[in-house]
Amino acid sequence: MPEAVPLATPPGDWADLPFFRNEWHALAARLAGQDDWQPQHIFRALELTPRAAVRVVVLGQDPYHTRGRATGLAFSFPPGERPQDSLRNMLVELQSDLGIDKRDGDLSGWARQGVLLLNSVLTVPVGQAHGHKGWGWEVLVRQILQAVAADGPRAFVLWGNPAQKACAKLPRDGHLFVESAHPSPLAAYRGFFGSRPYSRVNHWLAEQGAAQIDWAA
Repeated sequence: MPEAVPLATPPGDWADLPFFRNEWHALAARLAGQDDWQPQHIFRALELTPRAAVRVVVLGQDPYHTRGRATGLAFSFPPGERPQDSLRNMLVELQSDLGIDKRDGDLSGWARQGVLLLNSVLTVPVGQAHGHKGWGWEVLVRQILQAVAADGPRAFVLWGNPAQKACAKLPRDGHLFVESAHPSPLAAYRGFFGSRPYSRVNHWLAEQGAAQIDWAA
């Protein structure tokens, strides 16, 4: 059984979001009553990428439901574990786009540069994809996206219809929206491969006078 409420206190400068006043206590109690869920560090994405540091948002779905694989960062694998599935295709496109041969599936280096690797649902039961969908995480994610969009020009990388739908009501002016098919093995050949998301984000950041992301990190 995971630690009861691993991070009971709101992370850093995200703490003023209404979710943490109104919904978090009940959701934390519900999680504490579950036998087997992950990741234990559920707010890791918010810890590694403080609100003030966000420059890019990559929106995933729910964490990996394979035991031990979820890291708290969307799409990221544990250090040293061979990338598979969507992440493997992401790294194939990275090499095609920028010539970067990144073989480590740990994406924490991206997060520390201001890439918020956010899932639409922050926890999942082991072995049960989407098992915590509808529990209330969607409220937090909606507030995060709205806050980030209000903080200034940001790049939003949205792969697949669920991510695009989640951001459909965000203001478009001043922001970059990179939208394509999802990198999953079932969808990557329908428009993800060849979409060049990494270079598009870096080109836009350069236009903003901001440092580009080192996607090799």
